[in-house]
Amino acid sequence: MTMLDDRTTAAPWPAAYPRGYAVVDVETTGLARDDRIISAAVYRLDALGEVEDHWYTLVNPERDPGPVWIHGLTSDVLESAPLFRDVAGEFAARLEGRVLVAHNAVFDWSMIAREYARAELTAPTRQRLCTIALSKELGLPLPNHKLESLAAHFGVVQRHAHHALDDARVLAEAFRPSLHAAARGGVRLPLLECRPLTEWAQGPSRPRVGYRPAGQAAGHAYGPGSWRPSRKRPPCPFPNPGRYEPGGALAQGMRVAFSGDTSVDRELLEDRAVEAGLHVASSVSRLTSLLVTNDPGSATSKVVKAAAHGTPVVDEAAFCQLLQSVEPAPGPEPEPPRPVAAVPRPAPGPAAEAAPREMTLWEG
Repeated sequence: MTMLDDRTTAAPWPAAYPRGYAVVDVETTGLARDDRIISAAVYRLDALGEVEDHWYTLVNPERDPGPVWIHGLTSDVLESAPLFRDVAGEFAARLEGRVLVAHNAVFDWSMIAREYARAELTAPTRQRLCTIALSKELGLPLPNHKLESLAAHFGVVQRHAHHALDDARVLAEAFRPSLHAAARGGVRLPLLECRPLTEWAQGPSRPRVGYRPAGQAAGHAYGPGSWRPSRKRPPCPFPNPGRYEPGGALAQGMRVAFSGDTSVDRELLEDRAVEAGLHVASSVSRLTSLLVTNDPGSATSKVVKAAAHGTPVVDEAAFCQLLQSVEPAPGPEPEPPRPVAAVPRPAPGPAAEAAPREMTLWEG
């Protein structure tokens, strides 16, 4: 495969750079802890970003396929696909000894790590690199942090967006010139540790918000407006505990607003926030706990109001990380049990034997 032409790196190649990369993309049934991978692709690159080979597989998620209007994979297509545990070994062989590269890598790594945890295995990769973070380090003049914008910047043509194999190809082609630009500029790569999961949410398979139940997909032309239900959500059941404290954890009931483009579908991010017990707000006010935006320097009304109110701001990748450990809403302190007045013993008489014994009842 011919990659994009790139200028020869003038300076010596940084000795600290990794010796190989695995560019990964996964499509999933959604964004929550019990969501599953439905397809995966890996492009293996050498130390200079040259493609060595690529691999792709469908995966049977053993549940509803999720947002078919995004990834196009129906239950009928996935029914005969292998289970993740059946492809885990091949997947691991392609990650072994390499840095995992992905666009919004915290999401891809979280989904992969959970699948390996369910299979009682461990993914062999130890470091990941997010191409969103790398583009920020390089100061690339991108209008937003979507993969299509990164691709357009380097002249890479997308053929099938949200198809794992094509998205991985696009990212591999965009990563190579990014890697060489970083090497020329002596940029330290934004590598993060990949920590294997020791627990995961193994909930029952069930349809999710906005997903078409399995069995209704046959012969249906999917589209964003063809069958999706109203996005009106019930009120958040938890009180607002206040603002998010930078460096801390999110808590149920916090009011979260989103601004600008996101690398994954906005509605899926909002769905996951709601499932975690957060209140998704359509605007920013003094009561807003957190604003999520990939462009904090923009002049959108939400960003401007957040600055005026001192509302904390995080980017999409950090928000996805925070969603993995949302603290439960603090409940009211339980009241100590209160004794109820004793039932008096009746006066002696003929009916004394039928009267109840004296006792104390407790409310609890």
